[in-house]
Amino acid sequence: MLYQIAKRIMDIIGALLGLLFTAIVYLPIAGAIKLDSPGPIIFAHKRVGKNSHYFCCYKFRTMYINSCGHGKKPVPDDERVTRVGRFLRSTSMDELPQFFNILRGEMRLVGPRPIVQEEIRYYGNEFELYASVPPGLTGLWQVSGRNNVLYPERVWLDAYYVRNWSIWLDLYILIKTPWVVLKRDGAY
Repeated sequence: MLYQIAKRIMDIIGALLGLLFTAIVYLPIAGAIKLDSPGPIIFAHKRVGKNSHYFCCYKFRTMYINSCGHGKKPVPDDERVTRVGRFLRSTSMDELPQFFNILRGEMRLVGPRPIVQEEIRYYGNEFELYASVPPGLTGLWQVSGRNNVLYPERVWLDAYYVRNWSIWLDLYILIKTPWVVLKRDGAY
């Protein structure tokens, strides 16, 4: 119980600091999205959360409106993705609005990647374990190759994280995340 309280405090402080340090880019990103293509700035997509409860995961919109396949795994040079969206995805800046999901308690700074309903089947017997914790803004999957990791390995990484969670593992992932984001490996 004490670890859960410490993790929640870490989430709140981390999300507030994240918002503070990234607030300067919100307006330029919003303007670039509006100039690049018509539609809303924020995209809210239904994701599977803790205890299989669904929540709206916030992201800066990176796709054209009415693109078929929202929520499907992106591929390099995906025609659904806008010019600004390519930049936002490659830098992971599209995920900055998820700090609000963290403050609301729907997500954590570190945890398994939020999935859509169609992805539940890939988790098989590990889904119950996956759904026992809130998803994270970053996680073991993100610092281990992101979209370059095959789905069975992603499931294994998520399950490993949940089974072996510790504050030290979270700190390792948080320290490694900026480097991975700057390298842009597996981001598209």
